[in-house]
Order: sequence, then structure tokens, then C-alpha cells
Amino acid sequence: MNKPIRTRFAPSPTGHLHIGGARTALYNYLFTRQTGGKFILRLEDTDRKRFVPEAEQEIIDGLHWLGIQWDEGPDIGGPGGPYRQSERKAIYLQFAHELISLGHAYFCFCSPERLEQVRQDHMQKKLQPHYDGTCRMLGQAEAQRRVDAGEAHVIRFKMPDDGAIRVTDRLRGEITVENKNLDDSIIVKSDGLALYHLAAMVDDHLMQISHVIRGSEWLPSLPLHSHIIRAFGWEEPEWIHLSVFLKPSGKGKMSKRESLDLMKDGYSIFLKDLKPLGYLPESTINWIALMGWSYDDKTEIFSMQELIEKFSLDHLNPAPAAINFTKFDYYNGVHIRSLGQEDLCDRLSPFFDQAGLVVNSNKLYEVTAVVQERITTLDDAAEVAGFFFRDSVEPDPANLVGKKMTVQESLQVARDVLQILETLPDTKLTTTEPPMRTYLESGPWGAGQVFGILRVAVTGQTVSPPLFESMEIIGREVVLMRVKRAIQLLEAYAIGN
Repeated sequence: MNKPIRTRFAPSPTGHLHIGGARTALYNYLFTRQTGGKFILRLEDTDRKRFVPEAEQEIIDGLHWLGIQWDEGPDIGGPGGPYRQSERKAIYLQFAHELISLGHAYFCFCSPERLEQVRQDHMQKKLQPHYDGTCRMLGQAEAQRRVDAGEAHVIRFKMPDDGAIRVTDRLRGEITVENKNLDDSIIVKSDGLALYHLAAMVDDHLMQISHVIRGSEWLPSLPLHSHIIRAFGWEEPEWIHLSVFLKPSGKGKMSKRESLDLMKDGYSIFLKDLKPLGYLPESTINWIALMGWSYDDKTEIFSMQELIEKFSLDHLNPAPAAINFTKFDYYNGVHIRSLGQEDLCDRLSPFFDQAGLVVNSNKLYEVTAVVQERITTLDDAAEVAGFFFRDSVEPDPANLVGKKMTVQESLQVARDVLQILETLPDTKLTTTEPPMRTYLESGPWGAGQVFGILRVAVTGQTVSPPLFESMEIIGREVVLMRVKRAIQLLEAYAIGN
């Protein structure tokens, strides 16, 4: 195929964009950027019953969040526009009538009631329901007379009676289907709107799409699509039907109910949810790219630029891919650690705001350095490091009791620590750590016990970023106040125990 590389992502704005659609967009984008081709965004919005008005903007925003840009599309225009199928009704009708004149389509006047009766008859005979061809036998003049008289009708594609169609998919090889097993599908509805089968093929031709990279759910429609293209005498694009996504267990496709359950665990298959859950666009494209494609058997971390350089259609895998959120978390952590401190600081700020914490930008910059190695998602940061921005912390007194220590022993350690800290001019790491180490060497308690008590006192948490670095950021006045409060809590706890 010598024509220029042109691909398209053509979602239906009927709901939320999920990671399967995002992966389809990504593969199309990577392929065209690698080859110097053109990538087109087209909205296939002919299903007006399921159309969701806000879905179009969600698709655009989601793709932009991932860093995917298109060369032509509904928001930026282009030579092949319009890029919404609902705005191309006249174009599709023109081509539908051309198919009729060529003898490859016909008007059908059967009522919904008659079609339902035909369906029931076929089911009773244990046959695959299909149209029985009643209107197929009408002469064109008679059919046109009924159309002109205003009789309700659809347009059906006239499937050949005999023979077979052979179509090649790049991932799956040659696919052969007997024509007798294919139905005379409706290509234009009674309201004059074309169905996907006609509209997408016309658009792909007019927009000069060279490669159709799409989900495997379209494989059953491939013979019909190929028939329509060949009926016009057009050159077929190269077909690539991607692997299907399976739910994390590997058993079956993800359902809507299971998607809701995922949210309870902090996961989602919908692109709109991933940013507020604390996932990076960099890790998202890394994750979805590797569900159906691989570069080799060892490289796992990719930037967008590296994906553009290394992506290959030849390395796509048609086998179903289970959604692995553990991998997603891993990739997200790796990409968080690769960010510059200022960049990460900017990305973390909204999550502290959402947690109701008033952050100081200078302090947040310092905090970023100590949490960067310790968070998996951006929304972890407020939980891990929220204590930096609170006026006070109120730890559970039980957590202030050191391991294998009594309340009184822990209380004495807290008093000793306070005495040491009060003698110091500040809480810089180089100021606080040496005397605390000396205290450990002179007493019976281990670092885990002493520093554990101090950690809970200062942060309110049993797990935190490095203790002495945290104390330096918190500052002397607040550290002393929190240790004093911990002593009060232990004293009260001792009375009750």
C-alpha cells in the first residue's frame, strides 16, 4: 500500500471513554506519528438514542490529558470535515443511492411488526434470525414509486446469494465467511440516518484512511464492511482488530457493575476517573500500550516519545489481555519518581486542596522531596503527608506505646526526647539526629522503639516519610508542641491502664 498513512479514532459519544477506547486511540496515534502520517478524530454519533451530549467533550478532554493530539477533528476542522457523522447525512444518502443504482442495495418497506414475526418464525425453526428478502425482489421502479409516495422505508445492503468473502486481518490472517450466512443489513434507517456500517466505510474512503485499527468487537461486522467497500469498487484499508480486554481475573469482559466495584478499591476503567484517582497520563499510556503490544520481553517503562519510536504493528498480540491494576500502580509509582520536583509539586497541590489542607508552596516543595519515593498515586500524598499542613495531630495513645514497652516506659522516653529537643536551636536533620543517636546508645531501647514513639508524636502516624527530614520541614516550634501533646496523651492513657 503506497498511499500516505492515515488512521482514525472514531468513538461513539454514547458514554464514558474507557481504557479500551483510549488504547485504540493511542495505537492509531503512535503508528501515524512514527510513520509521519495523519491521525484523525471522528465522532460516530449516528446512534441518536444513546447519544450523550457531554460525552464528546469528555472524549476530547481525555485524549488531550493523555497527550494525544490529532491532525483533523471536530474541534479543529480539516479538509475531510465535517467530523461528526450526524452532520454528514446527505453524504451517506448519496452513497446509499449509488449502491442502489449499482444493484448492491434496495429499499425495504417491511414494518417492524412484520420483521418481528419473521424473527419469531426463524427462532421457532431454530434458524439464525435474518431478513427473508421480501423487498429484495421488488423492481427498482416500483420501489422508487413507493418511496416517492412517502411510504416509510429503510435501505438494506444486498448481500450476494452465493460464494464467500475473504478478508485479511493483519493480526488474525485470512477470514473467510460464506455469503449465505450474512444478512441483508440495514444501512440507512427510516429517519434517513445512515448506520455505522455504511457511514464508517464512506468516511474511511473519503478521509483516505489507510489503516483501520479498531477493537475486536467489530470483527463480526468485517465481512459486511468489506462487502460495502468492494461494492463501490474502492481500495480496502488494512484491517487491524485489536485484542479484547478481560477483567482482572482473566475471566470474561468487564461489566458495568464490576466497574462500579472497582471504584471502591480506588480503580477505574474510565479515563475520566484516572486523574482524580491520582494516576498520571504518562503511566496510563505506558499501561494501556502494554496490554496488547510489547517491545521485547523485558522493557516495561516507556515515555510517549519512546512509544512513538518503538511501536510496531508487527508486535501487536491478538490474544485477550487481562486488565492488571497491580501493574498500573507499579508504572504509576515509577513515573512519579521520574518527575522533576517542581513538576510533581504542581501535580500534588490539587490533592492537598481536595483534602481540605491549606498548603504553603515552599513547604509543599520540601514535602514533595520526601514523599516522591513513597507514593504510588498522587492522591496518596495527602494521606501520607497531610500532617505537614495540619495545625496539630491527635494520635491514638495506644500507638504512642513502643513495641514491647509499657505505657510508663514509653512516657519516659517521650519526656527524655522532649528534653533533648528543647535544648536544640532548631530541628534540622543535622541538628536532631546526632543527639538522638547518642540517646539510643546510652539507653536500653532500640531505634524502632524510640523513633517509633517520636514518629507517632510528631506525625500522628505509625508510618511516615523519613522522621528527621519530616521534623526539619515541620519546624522546631510545632515539633515541640506535638511532643508535649503526646506526653499529655500518654499520661492520660497511663491512668486508664
